[in-house]
Amino acid sequence: MPTTVVRFNLVDPAPTPASLSERYQAALEMAAYADDRGIATIQTEEHHGAGNNWLPSPFVFAGAVLGATRRIAVTVSAIIGPLHDPLRLAEDVAVLDLLSGGRLVTVAGIGYRPEEYERAGVDFRHRGRLQDELLDTLLKAWTGEPFTFRDRTVRVTPRPFTRPHPLLLVGGSSKAAARRAARLGLPFFPSAHLPDLEAYYHEQLAEHGTEGWTMMPAAKTPLLHIADDPDRTWAEHGEHFLHEARTYASWQSKDIRSAVRSAATTVAELRAEGVYRVLTPEECVAYAQEDAASLVLHPLVGGMPVDEGWRSLHHFCENVLPRLKDK
Repeated sequence: MPTTVVRFNLVDPAPTPASLSERYQAALEMAAYADDRGIATIQTEEHHGAGNNWLPSPFVFAGAVLGATRRIAVTVSAIIGPLHDPLRLAEDVAVLDLLSGGRLVTVAGIGYRPEEYERAGVDFRHRGRLQDELLDTLLKAWTGEPFTFRDRTVRVTPRPFTRPHPLLLVGGSSKAAARRAARLGLPFFPSAHLPDLEAYYHEQLAEHGTEGWTMMPAAKTPLLHIADDPDRTWAEHGEHFLHEARTYASWQSKDIRSAVRSAATTVAELRAEGVYRVLTPEECVAYAQEDAASLVLHPLVGGMPVDEGWRSLHHFCENVLPRLKDK
């Protein structure tokens, strides 16, 4: 059975405070509903200063989701590592790991938007060095033992629940990211389907004498929405998919490699690309049985109305998942 994921970034390009609050509360209710129906993972993200209100505080949101659920994992994919204070991040992740009994997964990338670094007062040119420091600090901090940090001796408490440490993956699409993960013996999360980079990571593991594994997106990893009438859904709500696709496109240079990448400028072009797909329950079952390694539902994509998001999630949980479990 494919891995099942529900993704939330809480984007809304034209909210009121009340409507944005409704969206956040709906996401928590959806997470609890997904947890009860056996979905594997809630995925969330980090971006700052976006005009469409993209979620900037993934660990706050993760904590709320973990508190509202009992067994589902929460994957933060990905944090922009160099923008975080290493000691405070170590504490925050340790507390969430303890509260959840080990259900938090953190993917640490370095981002690709210079304006986010400028906003935070962090030099974009130093992001590789800062990422190295962050990862090294987290691993030392989670031992609970004193260690040297920026020329002083520090200790981080409490120790996390998970041993030897909370699940931490290194994200990215560069050889530098693969080397960084291999040097530290951390799992690698390529940002797209990049078999050559995965092979390079394993070469680096051998060179460093470390062990690790990859969590790589499949060659095709569409973001899904489930509806009785896809034609009608594209006609009524296609603008929400296009909004997110165009936002990503505006952020990504030609050198950025991502599983979510679109050149579409119209709803019709976006539908033809297949990066976002609206499927009937029957089509989703067939897709899952044919070649899907994972099913990623994105119920509130691009400011999607909450009621429509609920319809998609209900279809997925009540009319797709049971038929997959029966196989």
